[in-house]
Amino acid sequence: MQPRQLIIVPCGLAVLWVTLLSAAAPAPKIVLFLGDSLTAGYGIDPSHAFPALMQAKIDAKRWNIKVINAGQSGDTSAVGLNRLDWLLKNRVDILVIELGANDGLRGLPAEVTRKNLQAIIDRTRQRYPQVKVVIAGMKIPPNMGRDYGTRFEALFPALARRNKGVLIPFILEGVAGMRELNLPDGIHPTVEGHRVIAGNLWKILEPLISSLAPRAYPNLAPGEVKFSRFYGIRFRLTDSRP
Repeated sequence: MQPRQLIIVPCGLAVLWVTLLSAAAPAPKIVLFLGDSLTAGYGIDPSHAFPALMQAKIDAKRWNIKVINAGQSGDTSAVGLNRLDWLLKNRVDILVIELGANDGLRGLPAEVTRKNLQAIIDRTRQRYPQVKVVIAGMKIPPNMGRDYGTRFEALFPALARRNKGVLIPFILEGVAGMRELNLPDGIHPTVEGHRVIAGNLWKILEPLISSLAPRAYPNLAPGEVKFSRFYGIRFRLTDSRP
């Protein structure tokens, strides 16, 4: 019986450890950035684009949250809508919509853009009812006409209000028109420009993102360490969340 006992105990411990590790490492929450060339990081390495910089800020907090960069250069709101079903195969907890700039530059009717963006929100909420929605506002050059520009810029805050979402008033705040923060085309941000965007976004999105990061042990204060016993094994529990 003694050899059998020596075999069973390690196996039982192995199963216990696997179970505990699985319970301690839940699947990460997902923040999906659905956008065009601005989100994709056109002209720079994607690791320097603002979605990657947002991931770095999240990692610094040690939150179990993953950022997905679904930016694609040249996308209009219609193309983004067409890509959505494939993206929704995986769970989405926060949806950040950065689309519409190419619609505006092409002079597409603002109502068409609004309908496409609303369809993106509706389809996502149909699949994931608890998803939090963020709308990134955009402005267009004055040569598109004052009336068109006014209608275009107004659709983003209107969508945020209608859908009880979070509004980023202007995704390129502090970057647009700044020669040193844009590539030679004058449209797409440089690496430093993306840092400015990420800093602006973090001020708006941090409270929303932090709501996805519940503490692993709610009864522990940040940094507090306690010990617990389970089947005679002593475990160290700590909450590292700042």
